[in-house]
Amino acid sequence: MKKIIHKHPLAIRWFHWINFPVLTIMIWSGMLIYWANDIYRLGWGNKTILKFFPDSFYKALHIPYRLAEGMSLHFVFMWVFAINGLLYVLYLIISGEWKLIVPNKNSLKESWQVILHDLHIKKTAPPQKKYNAAQRIVYTIVIVMGFGSLVTGLAIFKPVQFHRTLAILGGYEWARIEHFTLTILFTLFFVVHIVQVVIAGWNNFRGMVAGFEVEPPPPPEGETLENTNPVFIKS
Repeated sequence: MKKIIHKHPLAIRWFHWINFPVLTIMIWSGMLIYWANDIYRLGWGNKTILKFFPDSFYKALHIPYRLAEGMSLHFVFMWVFAINGLLYVLYLIISGEWKLIVPNKNSLKESWQVILHDLHIKKTAPPQKKYNAAQRIVYTIVIVMGFGSLVTGLAIFKPVQFHRTLAILGGYEWARIEHFTLTILFTLFFVVHIVQVVIAGWNNFRGMVAGFEVEPPPPPEGETLENTNPVFIKS
C-alpha cells in the first residue's frame, strides 16, 4: 500500500519558493554592481591565479554598463529578502520547526556518515528525521549567511549611518570582501542544492511543491503498485 508522507507545511514551501527567485535576482543584480569595480582575484603580488571574473564572462551575459539597473534591483529586492528571511526565522521559532533544522550534538559525526553514503562509500545512511545531519548543518549555516549578507550589505550601502557596524566588520573594504564571499557561498549552495534535488528525483521535489512524498512499498506477489491504495502519514 502506498504511503503519502507529509513533509513540508505550506509556510515552509512559500518561504522557500519566494526566497529562491529573490536570491537569484540579488546575485544577478550584485554582479551588475560588481562589474563597476571588479577588483577581486586569487593570487599574490602581480601573479593572478583566478580573477573574478574575466571580461568574456561580463560580455557574454551583457553585464557591462548596467550599474544603475543593478543598484535599483539590488536595493528593492534586499527588502523582500530581509522580510522573507525574518518571517521564516520567526516561523521556525514559533512553530517549533527549528528543532528539526538546528544541529544537535551528534550532527557533526553523522554528517560524515551522510557524505560517505552520498559518495557510495558507505552502503547504509545514518538514521534521520525530516532532515539528515548534513542538511541540518548546511541549512543552519545558510540562515547565518543570510543574516551576514544583510548586515554587510547595509554597512556597504550606508557606511555613515552604519559606521559602528562597519567598524565591527573591519572597515568598508573588509565588509565588501565579506559580502562578496557570502555571495559566492550562496551561489555554490545554489548549484549543489539543485544538483542534489535532481539526483533525489521527482518525489523529493514534489515534497517542496505539494508538501508530501509518496513512498511505494515493495509490491506483494501477484499484485502491482498500481493496485494499491495510498495511506496518508504525518511526517
